[in-house]
Amino acid sequence: MSYYVGIDLGTSSVKTLLLSDNGEVVSSVTKEYPLYFPHNGWSEQNPEDWYNQTVSALKELFEGIEASKVRSFSFSGQMHGLVMLDKNDNVIRPALLWNDSRSQAQTDSLNESKDFLLDNTANIAFAGFTAPKILWLKENEKQNFDKISKIMLPKDFISYRLTGVHATDFSDASGFLLLDVKNRCYSKEMLDICGIEEKQMPKLFESYEVIGKPKKEYDLPNAVVCAGAGDNA
Repeated sequence: MSYYVGIDLGTSSVKTLLLSDNGEVVSSVTKEYPLYFPHNGWSEQNPEDWYNQTVSALKELFEGIEASKVRSFSFSGQMHGLVMLDKNDNVIRPALLWNDSRSQAQTDSLNESKDFLLDNTANIAFAGFTAPKILWLKENEKQNFDKISKIMLPKDFISYRLTGVHATDFSDASGFLLLDVKNRCYSKEMLDICGIEEKQMPKLFESYEVIGKPKKEYDLPNAVVCAGAGDNA
């Protein structure tokens, strides 16, 4: 018997699912975490809460299961959230979530050039997208902006902690407002507008592609980790 793990990182909880190789649900575990509203229109979470509750859920999920029989992990998750790590892989500040509207001024400014946005990203700007959040941070928390070594989306923080691979999939990346959807690469023009470099962005994968293996500390010797997708996809 082999087992396959699904992890859905939602806004209020992480849901984990264990499937057998014949597609039957073996078990599922859900763990909640807090949501913070420091100011009107702000919506934040601590990425470490996501990780700690995911690990806790997986421990319960694997009770009575031989670790060597776990074959793969994949993800779905809340989209657009801005997660930032410094050069030491520490979380810089709480994540700005998809329903955080503080970046409306930056969104309006970007939408003054809608043709440019459509040509470079196949989208117009919304306050929920990631790029306006980066601009807000640059303009309002420069000390935190200057610390950024890695930018990622919520579900990808979990895969990064599992594998050490800085990765995302195309469906989730399309909500960055930094992806040239037509050419399937980051838009140099949008990166320049936001004042960030491609080396700070996660490597792009198809949702079904393997991004890496769990680190040895997780004792899952035969498992691989796939990129997954944003929850809307």
